[in-house]
Amino acid sequence: MSQQYVIFIIEAGWSGPEAAADQDWDAEWAKHHAFQAAVTEAGGRIVHGDALEPESKAFRIDQKPGEAPLVTAGPFAETREVITGFYAIELPDGVDVTPIAARCPTTGWVQVHPVAVLPDPS
Repeated sequence: MSQQYVIFIIEAGWSGPEAAADQDWDAEWAKHHAFQAAVTEAGGRIVHGDALEPESKAFRIDQKPGEAPLVTAGPFAETREVITGFYAIELPDGVDVTPIAARCPTTGWVQVHPVAVLPDPS
């Protein structure tokens, strides 16, 4: 058996890779490769992971019963922290995700969400 998790990478004030032209990208990628290796060394696997475009390209859809969906373009003024990327990982049962997720590179923080196992509808 195994458990899946989604790890959200959250940064404060991130405006995308074009704003970080001076950043040492080789060093940043090395940190991500080290995180990916930690998942594999724990017997797990990376299900998926990606960087996200800046919040200025994002939008939100609010849906209320009986009303048309309300679409709001980003950036979203109510927060200074943005999700800049994510990993979906799978670990064997009994493996503690905490020390592995703590290795996920960020200058902000990560949020770890276990993926719910829903009943089979059939």
